[in-house]
Amino acid sequence: MQGKLYLCATPIGNLEDITFRVIRILKEADIIAAEDTRHSIKLLNHFEIKTPMTSYHEFNKIEKSIYLVQQMKNGLTVALITDAGTPGISDPGEELVKQCFEAGIEVSSVPGAAACITALTMSGLPTRRFCFEAFLPSDKKEKQHILNELKKETRTIILYEAPHRLVKTLEELKENLGNRTITLCKELTKKFETASKTTFQEALENFSHTEPKGEYVLVIEGKSRKELEEENQKDWQALSIEEHMAFYETKGIEKKEAMKLVAKDRGTTKREIYQYLCK
Repeated sequence: MQGKLYLCATPIGNLEDITFRVIRILKEADIIAAEDTRHSIKLLNHFEIKTPMTSYHEFNKIEKSIYLVQQMKNGLTVALITDAGTPGISDPGEELVKQCFEAGIEVSSVPGAAACITALTMSGLPTRRFCFEAFLPSDKKEKQHILNELKKETRTIILYEAPHRLVKTLEELKENLGNRTITLCKELTKKFETASKTTFQEALENFSHTEPKGEYVLVIEGKSRKELEEENQKDWQALSIEEHMAFYETKGIEKKEAMKLVAKDRGTTKREIYQYLCK
């Protein structure tokens, strides 16, 4: 029989946040694949888990996934853990999961702590709709591409950031998104956990005389729909009505429906668009 992959969530700070089920699976597994074995050994020792570990991280994820998949094909059970939180979220675990599905190996996620969800629920910002961007890319062009997308994002936005990059990231966010409301969460589940609801500008003023410390989760308000609609109308005003019509018609939309859409975008009526085009 084939083995199985378990994605085991580990604490993000407080060791009490591990589940009984995760402890049992880590003890029963044949192999534990850990992002940093030196870090994870402390957790395993604390809970008296003796299962053998192997390293699985960003720089060996392809070849190690191939190896682990073969072990599971041979009947072994693998438990994947990350340094903190749920595997597969902003870490190399997604590659192993992908290869397991391609090989027909069963995958099960054992829930537990996740920094993004923990921060969102305590942020005081809307939680029904949200988007998660993890760490912004280091590549300048790719980062700007993401920031351009976030400019019009109406959902609550969640980002991760290290303390030494926090101020620069806040500056870039303010420049691109405007002075939004943000909840800065740090040291989640630990003794000095904080969640400060502020704005980009206020946060930058605070960090001008206080050095950021600890790992941060940034929870940012989305753009209001009203503001987005007003901006979209301004954008369309830069086009002629003929260009605006062509935008929709090249997408295969019939002329009558295109006129409705153009009228809606520009805050006018379909009749006015029709009369203009028939002049």
